[in-house]
Order: sequence, then structure tokens, then C-alpha cells
Amino acid sequence: MDKPTIQQLLLAHLSRDLVLNVEELLETGAQRAFGKAKGMNDGHLPSVVGQLRHFHMNEGFAAALEGSGAFPTPIKGNSLVTGRAGIFQLGRFNLRQGPWYNARRSAKRRVMAQANAAIEPLVQGGLFDSQKPIATGSVFFVCIFSASLEHGEKPMSIEIAVPNQHMTDWLFHEPVSLFVQRYNDVAVQDDRAVPMLKTQQKTGSNPEGT
Repeated sequence: MDKPTIQQLLLAHLSRDLVLNVEELLETGAQRAFGKAKGMNDGHLPSVVGQLRHFHMNEGFAAALEGSGAFPTPIKGNSLVTGRAGIFQLGRFNLRQGPWYNARRSAKRRVMAQANAAIEPLVQGGLFDSQKPIATGSVFFVCIFSASLEHGEKPMSIEIAVPNQHMTDWLFHEPVSLFVQRYNDVAVQDDRAVPMLKTQQKTGSNPEGT
């Protein structure tokens, strides 16, 4: 039996509505944070925007997970909200435009990424890989912001990303705007499925029965 791709696993366990809700409410949270920070002294502004993004986007992420039945963890202090959909743990984080060097800064994200040890062989397979079913994994929604606050009202891009178990590389990442198109491709394939009717096994048999 052929191994699934990471894309197929994501499509099977993350609903289109969930992905779109997360994208919408993360963007809304970012815009609220930027609006609340207006008027602060320029020396404070980057820190204020960063902190407000954390709180408002955490709330947006929790609301998206709750609305999609993805079991968000409670909102509490500086803790990051996480959820679950199918086999996947769901998390999020923000980055500035450029290399994703800061992705490993969170100990919680590093722990979540360890679940992807079973997924790595789908991308970095070898001759002796286990064919055991994949029971768990972790995926993150990554909001990429401009380095300049002049363009900081909302993310430049929101990506869906699957790290390796050490969070040192990415097994898959793609902008949500592109990823959601994959659901249409799956729907088209399903529509083209044609049921095969059994043929009569004996020539001259009576189709009406006896």
C-alpha cells in the first residue's frame, strides 16, 4: 500500500472550514492588536504591537478552534493556545519576514514537534522505514509579518507548516491561500469516481432470476 503524503494527511484530518476560520480570525486578531497600539510612543511601539498580537491572535485562534470543534486549550496568561483535529495537534506562532530561525524558541513548540517523528519518513524515507500507521503529528499556522511596522497591520502571509521532530527543518509548508485550493482538487477527484457494475458471470444466465 502506498504511503500517504503529508498533504493528504492534512486534507484528511483538517477540514477546509477549520483552516479558513483560523486564517480569518488570526488576521482579525492582528488587525485588532495593531489598532490598539496606535498612539503609543515609537520607542514602545514594536514591543506593544508584539505583545498585543500575542493576546489578540491567541484569542482569535482559540475562537477558530472552538468554532470548528478542534478542542482549544484554555486561554491563560502568556500560554499559547493549542488544539487538536484528527491526528494533528494544532499550534501557531508569528515571525518576521525572512528565515524562520526563531521558530524553535518556544519549548512548547519543540515538544509538539517531537510527534512528527512518525511523519518524517513520508518525506525523508529509507529502505527500512516502518510502515506503522501514523497516529499523531503536529502542524502550525505561521503568521509572517513585515519587518516594518508601516506594513504591520496584518500578516503578509499565513502558512500551514509541518516541522521535523527537532523543528530544525520543514517537512511541508505552504500559504493557506494555496493550501485551501487542494480541497477543490480532492472534491473533483471524488466526483470523477465511477462505480464499477458487476458483469454477468455466465453467458445466457437469466437476469430476472428463477
